[in-house]
Amino acid sequence: MLLYIHIPFCDSKCHYCAFNSYTDRFHLKQEYMKALAKQLQNDLKTHLKDDEKLETIFLGGGTPSTIKIEEYKQLFDILDKYITKDTEITTECNPNSATEKWLQGMKDYGVKRISFGVQSFDDEKLKKLGRAHNTKGAISAIQRAKCIGFDRINCDIIYGVAGDTYDSMLKDFDTAFSLPITHISAYSLTIEEGTKFFNKSSVKIDDEELSYKIFDYINKNGFHQYEISNFAKSKEEESKHNYGYWQHKNYLGVGAGAVGFVDNTRYYPNKGIEEYIQSPTKYDYEEISNEDKKVEQVLLGFRCSLGVDKSLFTKEELKRVGHLVEENKLFQNDTTIINRNFLLADELALYVLE
Repeated sequence: MLLYIHIPFCDSKCHYCAFNSYTDRFHLKQEYMKALAKQLQNDLKTHLKDDEKLETIFLGGGTPSTIKIEEYKQLFDILDKYITKDTEITTECNPNSATEKWLQGMKDYGVKRISFGVQSFDDEKLKKLGRAHNTKGAISAIQRAKCIGFDRINCDIIYGVAGDTYDSMLKDFDTAFSLPITHISAYSLTIEEGTKFFNKSSVKIDDEELSYKIFDYINKNGFHQYEISNFAKSKEEESKHNYGYWQHKNYLGVGAGAVGFVDNTRYYPNKGIEEYIQSPTKYDYEEISNEDKKVEQVLLGFRCSLGVDKSLFTKEELKRVGHLVEENKLFQNDTTIINRNFLLADELALYVLE
């Protein structure tokens, strides 16, 4: 079982962000953390079998580092008996709020991976994106985490923003490579409804060639690509939590706007912070059909190095797989169909499943 915990507070709202996050509800932080503890306790008792442990825990947002480190004690006290030495615990954070005290506190709680929402090491681009930190702060935060003792550090970088060129992106990645990071998440800018960038198509550039060149450059610098947006220095540095999602493992979703998935049923806690605080264990449910689950497994499997189990496909689908293997678009072994070009994942999956 995996666990995702959502922290919906942010110091500022990035112009591209469509996540459930708020910059004007800080007075509710303590009440929210109490509600979070109630839901966490409920979900663990409801869905985990006796003596079952958590494989991974991921604190995301929003911005987990906007919550004082002391406020997390109740959560980690609850989690203590569900954690082993092998449980991968990750927290996201922003450079401007990941203080030495906060990082040290997270390490003391047992957090093993830190993921910094850097997005760029160019101050002008950071302003354009609506980020609250600057380049100097991002570099200092990553170095601070390493000095405290974090050996697994991820750096998020966004590309495909108006003004981005191959040369400008090399500067971002070269700065990242000079820092003690072990993982890179390189995301192409997406524009979604409800964001400040919505209806401003001019802020995004669609350049497939740029994506290929960026991926090649990251790989040549010692970070292998194991998913369309994720690169790791070694197999051990890959995110176990991400793999769990891609394998359709059961996961608990705790917090306002989180999503859980248990035995082909998705459940959704209240999205609004006030409503969530009032009723942290009230859920909406969605049954996932076997056909829908299969489509998701193929789409996700083709987006990462896991591939898709052959047994999922019908005879007709395997014929179409065979056509793509002949064209060197897919690779297969005795048990698995693997896609080597993650940027074509959706198109290949739709062709096979037509």
